[in-house]
Order: sequence, then C-alpha cells, then structure tokens
Amino acid sequence: MRAETQNTVEAIEKSLELLRQRMDWDTASHRLEEFNARVEDPSLWDDPDNAQKLMRERQALVDAMKSYETMAQDLSDNVELIELGEMEDDIEVVKEAETALSTLKSRAEAAEIEALLNGEADANDTFLEINSGAGGTESCDWAAMLARMYVRWAEKKGYKVELQSETSGEEAGIKSASYKISGHNAYGWLKSESGVHRLVRISPYDSAARRHTSFCSVWVYPVVDDNIEIEVNPADIRIDTYRSSGAGGQHVNTTDSAVRITHAPTGIVVTSSEKSQHQNRDIAMKALKSRLYQMELDRRTADINAAHEAKGDAGWGNQIRSYVLQPYQMVKDLRTGVETSDTQGVLNGDLDRFMAATLAQDVSGKSRAEATAED
Repeated sequence: MRAETQNTVEAIEKSLELLRQRMDWDTASHRLEEFNARVEDPSLWDDPDNAQKLMRERQALVDAMKSYETMAQDLSDNVELIELGEMEDDIEVVKEAETALSTLKSRAEAAEIEALLNGEADANDTFLEINSGAGGTESCDWAAMLARMYVRWAEKKGYKVELQSETSGEEAGIKSASYKISGHNAYGWLKSESGVHRLVRISPYDSAARRHTSFCSVWVYPVVDDNIEIEVNPADIRIDTYRSSGAGGQHVNTTDSAVRITHAPTGIVVTSSEKSQHQNRDIAMKALKSRLYQMELDRRTADINAAHEAKGDAGWGNQIRSYVLQPYQMVKDLRTGVETSDTQGVLNGDLDRFMAATLAQDVSGKSRAEATAED
C-alpha cells in the first residue's frame, strides 16, 4: 500500500475512533434498547412535546450508529480491495479503491465535526441577527450580502429559514435582519459566526471607484426548547405594535401587526413582523426567552462569553473574519487562520470549513484547559 494511501487509512481510523468515543459506542446499543422501550409505551404521546423530543433523540442515535457502522465497513472493504488489487497487479481496482478511501476520509472528517456538536444547546434551532455597522449604504449592502450568504448556507444544509424581521437601508441593502433557522445542530454550526465581519472591495456606489471597508455584526443565539423554563416577569416587559416599514416585497409586512418587545432589566429588544399580531407576539416572546437563555449560557460558559465580549462594536479591531474582494481575492478567519481565495464560493454559502475549524479549536482549547487543571 502506498504511503499516501496508508496515511489516508490512518486518518479515517482516527476519525472513526474519535466518533466511537464521543458516541460512547460501548453503551450505544443499550441506550437504543431503552429508547425503543420508551417509544413502545402507550402513554408516551400523552405529552406530545416530550414524545417528539424523545423521537428526535432516538433517531439521532440510530443515524449516528448507522453512519459509524457504514463507514467502518467501507474502510474495511476498500482496504481489502487494495490488497487484492496489489496481489493481482490490477491497477484499476487499486485506483478505484483509493478514490473511494479519499471520499470516505472527507465523510469521516465531516462526521467527526458533527460529533463535536454536543453542547447544551447545539442541537437546537437558532436565531441569527445581522446588523450593519457605520458606513451608510456600503454597510447596508454588505449586510444584505451576509444575509444572502447565510440563507444559501442554511439551504445547502437542508435547514428551514424564516425571516423574522427586516429593516431596509435608505438607498440599498438592509440595516438589520433577523432569521430563525431550523434544523438539527443549526445553533451548533452557526454559533461560531457571532462577531464582526469585514468587507474590502471597490464600491459599486462610488463614482470614483475607490476601495471601501465595511463592517457588519452577526449575532447567533439558540431557540429555547419548550422544556427549558425561562421565567419572564410581565412587569419587566413593554409590548408595542407598529406598522413595519421597508421597500416592500414578499419579506416585508406593511400592516399594523408587527410586534416589538422590550425587556427593561437587560435592555433586550426583539421584533417580529411577518405574521398576525398574535403569532408575532408568540414569536417575539420566544426570541426574548432565547436571548435571556443565551445570557445564562454566557455566564456559565467562558468560551461563549469571551466570543460575545470580543464581538464588540462593528468596526476595526473586533472582526472575526475578513472578506477581501480587491485588490486580491481572499476570505480569512482571524481566529483560526483558515483562508481561501474562493470568495464567491464563500459568499454563496460555502462556510463549513470556517465553522469546522472554529469548533475543532474550541474543543482542543477546552481539552488543553482541562488537562492543565488535572495536572
């Protein structure tokens, strides 16, 4: 077996071993039996919300076990094919198996990253907010580009995207937008995107074709599960209804049904302007509870807290990622050093490489901290 192929095999074996450990493989079958026993209980659906949660957890375990077993079998089969091909000098069989192993390596690495998403709220749906920074039309246009980028990313993941509210820019783009993104591990994937995003380009709005730098802030926080109790004192909130404004179109509702909730103790303001007043009130209240829940996570989790403190104002010194379109093409994450010249791919939603690197860095950082504490 060629050295390069052997390295690929070892990388796959490492990923599978990490998957096995994070899945607690030795107890997986027992846990599945417990899930199956609970699913067969006739009283399960007396509490539909809890039943659905249980079914999701069971399916996630089934999918994880099946994925691991399939990849382990594929590894064994292709190693065997290479050995047989080399014994019989069948170059085509060897090449075909090596190509399959290369594909399997990517699958195993992706599964390993998914396994990192085991935080308290990682599996939850998420809210994503985008706000333009100083810079007028330039920043508003950049905010619209970021919104398109995240919607494209979510659609590629098969997630459901719902626009919660949007404020249009005076000339172009958007001043702000809020989305709810629903799907397994939506928050886990997107949480690393909180921070300031910087764009450098030749402005299409500058008649002198000068280079401009624009900033936008992105904030991601989890949708609170129904079984997580977040108490909100009615005396602490103010609920206002208003007529939403904007350029019109399918995403902007121009009736008086928009709802704004202000939480006095924290200063948190949430809005929803897409549905009826009653629905908007429910959506805005869930968003408020999610924000309060995120604050609690920030207090308990130093890494998340540090990320939000680092976000700061949408300007110099606080950015987590730079998108340079002129004089050269590059997107670089300033936390991990991951970069690419495929700027259009990134702006079309190819973000997994950046998210995965941040997730891996967070886990390795925690591991070092834990090891230091143990020493």
